[in-house]
Amino acid sequence: MFVTVHRQHKPALPWVTLALVAACVALFLWLVLLPEAARWQFRREWGTVPARLFDTGVPLAQQFVGMRWLGLVTALFIHAGWLHLAGNLLFLMIFGVPAERALGHGRFLLLFLLGGALANLSEAAILSSANAPIVGSSGAVSAIIGAYLCLFPRARLGLVLPLGMFLEFVRIPASLLIGFWALLQVAFTFVGPAFGAVAWWAHIAGFVSGVLFALVSRPAIARRLRS
Repeated sequence: MFVTVHRQHKPALPWVTLALVAACVALFLWLVLLPEAARWQFRREWGTVPARLFDTGVPLAQQFVGMRWLGLVTALFIHAGWLHLAGNLLFLMIFGVPAERALGHGRFLLLFLLGGALANLSEAAILSSANAPIVGSSGAVSAIIGAYLCLFPRARLGLVLPLGMFLEFVRIPASLLIGFWALLQVAFTFVGPAFGAVAWWAHIAGFVSGVLFALVSRPAIARRLRS
């Protein structure tokens, strides 16, 4: 059912993952240097603003000309704070490096951009009247996690657990951890406001799109690995 990805002796440099990390960090550092009012204006201009995206008073053709829908992609590179940035980039590095080596650079970049845009669109559709911008790469990272699960269904992830006075390193099936994470996203959609302004539906939509993307890409991945 799944593609078996063999380990290469000389794995390719995951330059797309590294470039995405560098772009997010560079943009965040630039925004930090701006006044608060300018930062907020930038997020509204380039983030995903649901009320502006689904403004029924503006013709759809005019919305495309005005590049309102471009915010579905540009929002992926904007983060609201250090913790927001660090959390997304940590998961991007953990799951993005092996996923990029399996999918290839171009297909991995498409997964990030398309999965993230669909995730933002799903969240915006649910919050269609909201004026607060949706920002962050968590939807795209969720898509990568979904693709990783399909590409490496038997993989194990290292985890450090505090056991009394000692730290124990254990290896846990990735499917177990990712499954638990996915269940949390579903649960938080019902109690999300109590845990802050997090786009939980974007995580779910991104994850599902990543799974579907990996399944559709299986023949192409198999051909690339045989070449």
